Amino acid sequence: MAENSVVKRPSLHQVIHSTKKPLNWVGILLGFWLLPTVAATPSASAAERVYLSYDILERSISINSLEAYAIQGRIEDDLAPYVQYAKPEQQQQLRNLLLRRLDVGPVPVSQFLYTPQAEVLLQRLGQVIKTDSGQPGYRAIRASLILASADRRGLTLLNVLRKFPTPGVRIDLARGLEIANELSTIFDRTDRAIAYVSQKSAAAASSNRVNFSALPSLDRAGSLKWRKETLRLNDRSRGRQFNADIYIPLSPQRTPLNTPAKLIVISHGVGSDRQTFAYLAEHLASYGFAVAVPEHPGSNAQQLQDLLSGRANEVSEPIEFINRPLDIKFLLDELELLSQNDPAFQGQINVREVGIIGQSFGGYTALVLSGATLNFPKLQKDCAAINNSWNTSLLLQCRALQLGTSLHNLQDDRIKAAIAINPITSSILGPTGLSQIKSPVMIVSGSADTVAPALSEQIQPFTWLTTPNKYLVVIKNGTHFSTLAPTESDLPLPEPVLGPDLALARRYTNVLSLAFFQSYVSNLSEYQPYLSASYVESLGQEPLPLSFVRSLSSDELTAALQRPTTQATGSPRR
Repeated sequence: MAENSVVKRPSLHQVIHSTKKPLNWVGILLGFWLLPTVAATPSASAAERVYLSYDILERSISINSLEAYAIQGRIEDDLAPYVQYAKPEQQQQLRNLLLRRLDVGPVPVSQFLYTPQAEVLLQRLGQVIKTDSGQPGYRAIRASLILASADRRGLTLLNVLRKFPTPGVRIDLARGLEIANELSTIFDRTDRAIAYVSQKSAAAASSNRVNFSALPSLDRAGSLKWRKETLRLNDRSRGRQFNADIYIPLSPQRTPLNTPAKLIVISHGVGSDRQTFAYLAEHLASYGFAVAVPEHPGSNAQQLQDLLSGRANEVSEPIEFINRPLDIKFLLDELELLSQNDPAFQGQINVREVGIIGQSFGGYTALVLSGATLNFPKLQKDCAAINNSWNTSLLLQCRALQLGTSLHNLQDDRIKAAIAINPITSSILGPTGLSQIKSPVMIVSGSADTVAPALSEQIQPFTWLTTPNKYLVVIKNGTHFSTLAPTESDLPLPEPVLGPDLALARRYTNVLSLAFFQSYVSNLSEYQPYLSASYVESLGQEPLPLSFVRSLSSDELTAALQRPTTQATGSPRR
């Protein structure tokens, strides 16, 4: 751009009523409300108006008007200029948004809001939502969330606005527009990447059409029975105790198998537990695998409950980047001893040929055990710019900097193949770390994952893998939680966060995991046809269609990201 060129900025009216890329006050407040979970000293004052600021222009809406509209549907004069442009269904969405209640009390809200991760989120949010005097509003936002959660009317957006501890809530539409444009760019790039993966998958599938009707269906349970043992493990060297469920396959007559069963380890994600993937453990056991499901005590469901009740101050301590893979190593050591000396396990488990599958933080765990190394230089660089990133997984990854930069040998040679579902990888491992993996790897990504975004955490990292046997599966419309089974310890999550058809996503997990581990842990070549684009695309169905590729270079991905959106998706964006 020439130095003397004039940048023409849209008017406040154009910003509020833009139809091409709508960014109105509703959108800004929606972003406010979608903070994952949410003190300051309670204030006697409370907000009376919401001010919409754009450069030197300003309009305001009284919170009484918002309340009258939300509860009674009555449109006051100061709200009319905004609502008149909205369709009836959009108006109803606004009313629902203002009154939607999150059933959580002030203690868990307070506990979360003082974690390092929440501090970063509040700082970003405070750039848009400001105090009456125009100061960054992160402290006021925190106070209003806590005060609303303690109020009898509960944690609703309307009540949060009411509890804002200054006479007015100022929303900086100019900064909001900048953020919306940043997010739009991220979404566009992700769309291009996923479209390109889909095109590659479709091309591979069409060039190798196979009739899969003659192949056995892998989504049905196998013919074998199994028994479950729960071990209480005590690693004295780390002062760490944890439980592990062990699934041991049996013959149809419920007797031990003739040969030791190959072992699959399942590593859960943050806030989950041993039950999250019990469905997968049972499925693999029915096909003859022994399955071990440890519970990582520093990042499990209990740790999350402890945070929300005030007994912990983080979702996961930094040391868990080391403890999690060490949990698996210790578990394998103990199972090896038991398979030699304990009559209940003797001769039943092969601990020298092991597969591992992990989700989210468990995906990281699986990858480092397979040979990926921690990449502290990249982590330091990316985390220095965390305030400019919308990759929420960095909030967890950057905690690893508290470990220092000493080298940690986390690889275990007993691991022969790994599946990483929604893994966090981009900075903690990076190109240098992921290129160290030599064994087969499958990465599973959800296109609608906002916790560990598909492009930055799975698709681009897939291009950094150098192992010849690598697979990328993209579940379109899949979220970070699509493959998780509900458990008693789960916190309630809204349906849009969980995503559509969770049973279908679990079916995919069963089928792809079984085919992958039969191929690379059991070394059964008859399962290779299942690891093809033609099969995976035939397996996929709405609302979660699948894409599958075995190769994707950095150059290919770069070129795909530079294409106009209409070329990447086949149709203009709306």
